[in-house]
Amino acid sequence: MTYHGCFSANVFSLPLHSSRCHVSSPAMKRILSLYIIREIASLFLLGIMVFTLILLMGRLIKLTDLVISRGVPLADVSRMIMYLMPSFLVFTIPMAFLLAVLLAFGRFSADNEITVMKAGGISLIQMLPPVLVCGLCAALLTLAASTIGVPWGNSAFKTLSFAVLKQNVAATVREKVFWDDIPDIVMYTEHFDEEHHTLKGVIIYDGRDLARPLTIFAADGVIGSGPNRNDIRLALKNGTIHAVGTANEYRLVNFGEYTMTIGGSGQGSGLGRNELDMTIAELRLQIDSPATPKPVRLKMQSELHSRFAFPFASLVFGVVAVPLGMQNRRSGKSAGFSTSIGILLAYYVVQSLLRTLADKGSIPPALALWLPNMIFLGLGWFLLNMASQERRIRLFLPIDKLRRKWKAI
Repeated sequence: MTYHGCFSANVFSLPLHSSRCHVSSPAMKRILSLYIIREIASLFLLGIMVFTLILLMGRLIKLTDLVISRGVPLADVSRMIMYLMPSFLVFTIPMAFLLAVLLAFGRFSADNEITVMKAGGISLIQMLPPVLVCGLCAALLTLAASTIGVPWGNSAFKTLSFAVLKQNVAATVREKVFWDDIPDIVMYTEHFDEEHHTLKGVIIYDGRDLARPLTIFAADGVIGSGPNRNDIRLALKNGTIHAVGTANEYRLVNFGEYTMTIGGSGQGSGLGRNELDMTIAELRLQIDSPATPKPVRLKMQSELHSRFAFPFASLVFGVVAVPLGMQNRRSGKSAGFSTSIGILLAYYVVQSLLRTLADKGSIPPALALWLPNMIFLGLGWFLLNMASQERRIRLFLPIDKLRRKWKAI
């Protein structure tokens, strides 16, 4: 490595004409900040593409089947992917930012640039502002995706999926296979005539009304379009309806003919619209409504707080990742990737556990959704103190021992 004075040539591109270092000058601080931001930004963009592609792979199989088996136009499938992107970005942006900071500071440490910065009078705290600026940008992007993109994308995806399903409903039903393409509706049929769209030996579970789910048995049926172009209609014959209500209420109804309509929009529709599809205003309206049941209200409160709490995890991840990245001197990118996965798993486990407790009413939703950020922020501050005191973080001690044993062999 070549040095100009006491600076690394990798860090600063300006020539130095003095034998003394002046890193604390505003110009040099600005250069250092831009250098850190540029390093994080490039890795951040790469991480978003990689993580988004990984999450998309789980959906590509089913989306490809729509094109090959059901003849859905490629343009509709492309629109579905676009509608799914906001829900992916809510997760991939914080993940990519965490990985970017770990890899960036891991490289700085491996190339001794952290040592050069400290020798030039730059403390660990002074390296944080550019990281926090990047974290704030990531948080704002995630916030936009969470509050605006997710409800728009989910609603549009369900509407388009229902339209595609309605056009190809005959191609989606399979005999002796549970059909669950519509949320809260499960159908099983012993025999299906694709030409006439007739069913025999039909069992249907209708869970759209949480207070009174229905189980329907019918000897025969026909599936097709309803009078409304956005509806799917099931005309059933010779069957029974089993309904279970509150207080162990049970009702049995025998019918000769029964028409079941699965609507494309409106209350009780087949789209299964829930709190994930609602905007912030709709969530607040439902939470304040006295008609909303308490379990549903708790879920909506959790969803409302998660729309704001989770995006700011990027800032928390930045504080945690800086000291961990500095400790990762020789382990390479694989260690940075494994460390980021470990932190993400720990964060999501804590968040899922607390959110479950909030949905049950054990703890307030506001505390449950913001507590993971506070916990990991405290952890990050503790790790920063250790790193500023040049103390080795025990997380990397087993890795160092394994590496030394490997070299000895």
